[in-house]
Parts: sequence; structure tokens; C-alpha cells
Amino acid sequence: MPSVPKQPDPTRVRVLDLLRLAAVGAVILYHYGFWGTASHGVQKVALPYLAPVAQYGFLGVPVFFAISGFVIAYSAEGRTPIGFAIARFSRIYPTFVICMTLTFLTTLLLGQVYFHVTWSQWLANLVIAAPMLGQPYMDDAYWSLVIEVVFYVWVALFLAWGIFPRKIDTIILAWIAITFVNELTLDVPLFEKLFMADDSGFFAVGLLIYEHYRGRRDTRLYSLLTLAMGTATFQAVHKLERLGVHTHGSFDPRVVTAICIVSLGIVFAATRIKSVPLPDGVVRAVGGITYPLYLLHLQLGYVILLLMTPTPDAVSTALVVAGMVALAWFVWRFLEGPAHYLVRNRLTMLASRHGWPSRIRDARIDPGHIAAPVEAGQIANH
Repeated sequence: MPSVPKQPDPTRVRVLDLLRLAAVGAVILYHYGFWGTASHGVQKVALPYLAPVAQYGFLGVPVFFAISGFVIAYSAEGRTPIGFAIARFSRIYPTFVICMTLTFLTTLLLGQVYFHVTWSQWLANLVIAAPMLGQPYMDDAYWSLVIEVVFYVWVALFLAWGIFPRKIDTIILAWIAITFVNELTLDVPLFEKLFMADDSGFFAVGLLIYEHYRGRRDTRLYSLLTLAMGTATFQAVHKLERLGVHTHGSFDPRVVTAICIVSLGIVFAATRIKSVPLPDGVVRAVGGITYPLYLLHLQLGYVILLLMTPTPDAVSTALVVAGMVALAWFVWRFLEGPAHYLVRNRLTMLASRHGWPSRIRDARIDPGHIAAPVEAGQIANH
């Protein structure tokens, strides 16, 4: 009897997987073509002749934030605060520990000529926000994970208070107001971190795009979406001065504005596209490798690159990036899934024993049979 081909998962927004790869590709271009790696005073740029284009690749990260706003709204649908926290923790933390440890061990064994790491640094990085414990990030790209986690905490709190997504308009208006008050007047670092004042507009765009995806069509939604896109563009331009000082680069705010508007428009359009002419397995793999690739490409990639040659060129860089893609695929294919399901199932059973259901519809979860929930990883494996 011939096997029935596996049908594409109807819960996936497949184009978002491709957009996530494009976003991480922009970040890789930024790091290898403009920023290099600046750990402990080492500054090596593999492809400096790409700098005029590569310098705008930093916008790949806020595009991730916009996609994250959509994904997290999807993930929170029908979940209790405990269920949401379990879903997010099990999705990002095991992969983070795997990739951070791979980076640490490789740097410890092979990269000490250029990079110095310690076991104390590894231990501090287990909490993700290593600078809070007086240690540097194992990889400078980890700063964005801290922002993601803060966003998750706010969503979990809103779920606990019963106002998400019911009061999403009020939440976004208050969030944008706090953003502008801080950015234009107070400029308090604690507020900036607590309310993600540098990136809130991008998350808000993602949340509102999900409202549209769910079928909402009203003037207030479109007005808020326009306001959020304007806020996101303002934030991207506003941080150019700080970025210029840090990187000694010169950025054109008009280019940044255009990239923001076009990128966010593409994210919106992606949620309206029902299918792509690619096999579902390929699209799933593309989405699956983006998170480990983001975690691995910078520090680990540069350790390998500088081992190959102290003066990186296009060929060596292409080989290293290809190697990072292969390693990210290996992590996704063989390590991430088992670790994710183990952590998720253990935490779900623990919550169940304490009478804390993960889904709103569940009065009780049978710890002997935990069905895999439809979660955001199915639309964009974050």
C-alpha cells in the first residue's frame, strides 16, 4: 500500500520561516561584513568591502522582534500563564544552553589566542543575562535574548492579570507612550530595559499583525498598526547615533527608514500568503535552523575563521558560514527536539501535579499522556 504523503501543517505561516532566515542572514552579513567581533579588543572584519551594505544588517534583529510579537501572541492563545511560561522556556532555553556550551568549549580549546573564556563566564551565561552577574556574554549576539525574555515576562504577567489579548489596544498605547516619554525626556536606563524602549515598536507591530491574522478588521487596528510602525522606525533611527559611536560607522537615516517600512510590510504580507512552492520539510528546516544559527554564527564562527586564517577572505568566510549552517542544522535536527520535549513534558507534569493546567480548556492534565500542544514553534520555530 503506497504511503500517503505528509500534508503541510495548516497551523504554520510558512513564509515566516523564510523571513526568519533572511533576517538572520542580514545579521550574519552585518557581523562578517561590517562589525566583525570585538571581544577583548579583537576586531576582525572578514568582508570589509561589503560594509556600505552590510552595516544595515543590524536591522535583522528588530525584524526578528516583529516576528516574535506575532509568534508570541500565537503561542499565548489558549494558554494559562504557566503554560505559556513552560512553552517559551522549553523552546528557547535548552537550545541556548546547547549552543552556548558549544561556543564555550570550542573557544576554550581552540580560540584562546584571540578570545578568553572562563568557567565562571559559562556559569553566569546559564542565566542568559550574564552581565547582571558581572560576566560578559559568551557571544555578543546574546543581548537580544534578554530583550526577548523581558517581553515573555510581560506577556505572562498580562495573561495572569487577564488583560492579554483582551486589552491589547490599551497595552500597546501605554507601551508606546512610555517609550516616547523615556526616549525623548527621561532617558532612564532602567526604563529602557524594563519596557524595551529601544524596540517596543517592533514587538507591537508583530502583536497587531497577529490581531489582523485572527480576522480583526477595524479602523483602530489600522491606526495602531500605523502608530507602531512609526514608533519602530523612530526607534531604529534614534539608535543610529549610539550605534555610530560604537561601530565608528556612518548610517543614512533615510535608508534605515526605508528598510524598516519595507521589512515590516513584508512581515505583514507574509501572514497573508497561504503557501510557498517549496517542500514542507525544507521550509520547516529553514525555520528550525535560524535560532541555533543566530546563537552560533558570531563567536564560534570567528573562532573557526581566525584559526583558518588571520586575514579572513571571501572563500574562508563562505566556508565558515556554511559550516555554521550545517552545525545549526545538526543542533536543530538531533539535539533541540529531544531537549525541548523533555523539558516541556517534565515541566508540564510538574505543573499538573500542583494543579496548574497549561491550557485554559484543561481542568486537569493527565501526566501520563501529555498531548503536544499547537504552539508558536509550529508557525515559526523560535
